[in-house]
Amino acid sequence: MNTEDKKTLSKVPEVTFIFWITKILATTLGETAGDAVSMSMNLGYLLSTGIFTILFVIAVTAQISAKKFRPALYWTTIIATTTVGTTLADFADRSLGVGYAGGAAILFVLLMTSLFTWHRALGSVAVNTVSSPQTETFYWITIMFSQTLGTALGDWTADTANLGYSGAAMIFGVMLLIVTLAYYRTSFSRTLLFWTAFILTRPLGAVVGDFLDKPISNGGLALSRYTASACLLALIVVGIAFFPQRPAKLRH
Repeated sequence: MNTEDKKTLSKVPEVTFIFWITKILATTLGETAGDAVSMSMNLGYLLSTGIFTILFVIAVTAQISAKKFRPALYWTTIIATTTVGTTLADFADRSLGVGYAGGAAILFVLLMTSLFTWHRALGSVAVNTVSSPQTETFYWITIMFSQTLGTALGDWTADTANLGYSGAAMIFGVMLLIVTLAYYRTSFSRTLLFWTAFILTRPLGAVVGDFLDKPISNGGLALSRYTASACLLALIVVGIAFFPQRPAKLRH
C-alpha cells in the first residue's frame, strides 16, 4: 500500500495550531454546555451524565464506523467526550463527595491505566498510529478519561486552591507554553508532549468556561450558559469551515 493510501486511512486530524485552538474551544464548550444541562436545566449531574454518555457512545460509534476523516464528526465526538467529562467529574466530586483532589487522583490513575493498556496491547500511543477500530477505541477511551480529569483539575485549581478562574487559566496557559517550548526546543518524546498538552487544554477550557458563566461575585462574567455555548459552537463551526483540517499522516 502506498503512502497516499495510508494517509486516507487516518481518521484523526493533523496536529496543528488550528487543532489546538479548536480543542480549547471544544473543551470550553463542554464546560458551559455540561453546566447548562446539569445546572441551568436542573437535570442534575447523574441524569446529565447519562444523557451525555448516550451521545458519547453514539458519536464514538459513528466516528469508528466512518471510512475516512470527517472534521465535523471528529469534533462532535470531542465535544461529546468533554460534556460527559464535565458532568461525570462534577457528579463524582460533588454528588459522591469524593472531592476535587480525590476525583482528580482517581481519574489520573484511570488515564494512566488506559495509556498503559493501549501501549501494552499495540506498542504505541502515538496519534499517528490511530488507524484501526481497536486503536480508535483506546484513543477515545483515553480522551474521555483525560477530559474528565481535566474538569476535576480545573475545578480543584480554581476553587480548592483559591486561585480563581483567571489565576487558574494563567497557570494552565503557562504550562501549555512550557510544553510548546519543549516541543520546539528539546528532543522530548513527541507522544508524551502531545498527551500532556491534550490533558492540559481541558482544565484550561474548564476554568475559561466557568469564568464566562459564573456570577460576577464569584469572579466570573455572569454570561448565560446558553449564550456562551452558542457562541463557542459558532466559533468551532466557523473554524472547521474556513480552516480545513487534513488527516494525520500515519506512521509507516
